[in-house]
Amino acid sequence: MTLPIDGPRLNPKSGLARQLVVFLHGYGADGRDLIEIGRQWQHWLPDAAFVAPNAPERCVQSPTGRQWFDLTSRDPGERWRGVVKARPGLDAFLDAELATHNLDDSKLALVGFSQGTMMALHTGLRRRRAPASIIGYSGLLVGPEHLDEATARTAKGATPPILLVHGDADQVIPLEALFDSADHLGKANIPAEWHLSLGVGHGIDGAGLEHGGLFLARNFGLPTPKRP
Repeated sequence: MTLPIDGPRLNPKSGLARQLVVFLHGYGADGRDLIEIGRQWQHWLPDAAFVAPNAPERCVQSPTGRQWFDLTSRDPGERWRGVVKARPGLDAFLDAELATHNLDDSKLALVGFSQGTMMALHTGLRRRRAPASIIGYSGLLVGPEHLDEATARTAKGATPPILLVHGDADQVIPLEALFDSADHLGKANIPAEWHLSLGVGHGIDGAGLEHGGLFLARNFGLPTPKRP
């Protein structure tokens, strides 16, 4: 059963949305899992609206949570079929949110965690116009052999700025996924920055959050903010 893609929101601290940050949660979670990050980033992004949509499917292994796609089989093509199937619904959601705030993709940032990172990279690299930035926490690039489809470019013809963040103690998606993803992107002429969180498992630490907030501010073209 496909459910509506919608979830918790945070209004801009300044009162007027000039940017939109969309959080994409991991497998078995929902939008509540990430929306509070927006409160921590409001210091750096006072004009940003934040939204953390719930994925469109109930999670097979955690009925109270959601999934962007199923992850129950060992079929190596499962992830690829999953991101391809889920992308149109997410694209439609992003288009509607941007229209609500009278913004375009140059003011959009996608921030994923785990399965949400898979969706952020897959969708963001295939938008009609590239988002301002993509951040992937504790995730990986799905279908690197299909990167010829990753045609999203900015108005200046550049690929979207990407930051990948991973814990070196992650036992769910191993650290090697970060380096493999960055390597595949680089070979496709899509450069990516990365940050390694020492001693961190499948989660996000304070340093990772700070890197993310500053990365978004920089790529939205904002002045370098002071630390809170």
